[in-house]
Amino acid sequence: MAYTTIDDPSAHFQATTYTGAGANTVVTNGGNSDLKPDLLWIKNTGAGYGHFIVDSNRNISYAQNSSNAPYLEINSTAAENNNQNWMQSVNTNGFTTGISEHINSNSGSSFVAWQWKMNGGTTSSNSDGNITSTVQANTTAGQSIVTWTGNEQSAATVGHGLDIAPETIIYKRRNNGTYNWTASLLQLGLVGSNTYVGYPNTTNSWEQTTMAAPTATVIKPGSGAPQNSGTMVAYCFHSVKGYSKMGNYTGNGSSNGPFVHTGFKPAFIYLKGNQTNHWVIYDHKRPGYNKKNYEIYANATSAQYTGASYHNIDILSNGFKCRLTDPSINQSGKVYAYLAFAENPFVTSTGTPTTAR
Repeated sequence: MAYTTIDDPSAHFQATTYTGAGANTVVTNGGNSDLKPDLLWIKNTGAGYGHFIVDSNRNISYAQNSSNAPYLEINSTAAENNNQNWMQSVNTNGFTTGISEHINSNSGSSFVAWQWKMNGGTTSSNSDGNITSTVQANTTAGQSIVTWTGNEQSAATVGHGLDIAPETIIYKRRNNGTYNWTASLLQLGLVGSNTYVGYPNTTNSWEQTTMAAPTATVIKPGSGAPQNSGTMVAYCFHSVKGYSKMGNYTGNGSSNGPFVHTGFKPAFIYLKGNQTNHWVIYDHKRPGYNKKNYEIYANATSAQYTGASYHNIDILSNGFKCRLTDPSINQSGKVYAYLAFAENPFVTSTGTPTTAR
């Protein structure tokens, strides 16, 4: 039996690093497959600037229709910013930036771009829910972008375009700077009829919520203003064997920390524990290497953390392993939710191993 339907994860997700040039800069991806991003998340790794998120449901680039490309910052409650021309274009194998400390400052500044492919910028109207949504879905990779106008009704349902219920859903109200980002963390399981949510722009612990679990066709954002009021965007993901994994693990507070099996060598890991601490991102392109992989705090503007004392993990051929005791990744007895995407599947569709054990 085939192990995975995705032998080349780089066709659906890529992490890319680049150096700012102080002028419009073409960034070319380097995976096995060309990737024109539909969801693009960029961070200045060497300085304290906000995270920059654009997507092709919301006009990903200035060049799409000669209007500004609206961006969001996942570290902030700020509303969508429509007043900049920082993203000039997305290209068949990357993107072209304008000039901004967020995504392209003077020569020598370092940046990382995390990129997901959905449906090549082609959206469709979706009436699976009682609110009509605009959807761009990549059903092969289990990922979609959803936009809609909320009605603050508890019975609200919104079509997500996938064929399996998403496990991680990241919401933002776009037209208001008051409300937090919200992450519905279904990989933690239900507590009675409740789900867990986290707030990706904060260090807050998770909370139980009456937000109903999604189905194979709709998400159920409920009546809360952060999830279903004004103009909304949601990024939806479910696990796909050999390509992505949403799950959880329990910290042990030891330098011989838990091993987390994903079934692939991770290219990207996004995690948060159930305590007051950071949302942490690792990827396979930034320096550090086992066991000193550099981390970025997704809830903060700070530069990447390069110290060797507390935050180390090993990125392995079939998962990752926590190597130190910091509460951000491995506090004893605390549960951590994670979202990971693959560099290589551990075993291909033909059953052939792709990386050494």
